[in-house]
Amino acid sequence: MSFGGPAFVLAIIAMSFIGWIITTAIRAKHGYPLEGEWGGTVNKKDTEMKRQNDILERENQMLRGKVGRLEERMAVLERIATDAPARLTAEIDKLRD
Repeated sequence: MSFGGPAFVLAIIAMSFIGWIITTAIRAKHGYPLEGEWGGTVNKKDTEMKRQNDILERENQMLRGKVGRLEERMAVLERIATDAPARLTAEIDKLRD
């Protein structure tokens, strides 16, 4: 085989093209972003990851609500603990009447 002929040039082009196809297939299989036609990236759409993200967002909102309610209750308990005993007794007596 001569290294100066057109067959050698075509063989190099074919090897690089096959290498590009294999690299792209491996990247797509493992979820890495792929290069688009004009140099941009194309990400794999993962529906399982989106579902988990939605679940975590709902749980986060629920926990924020719980923390808010606990902070309110803690403020009431702090107020009760730090109020003067006479004032607290007067309020309790007023509620009894």
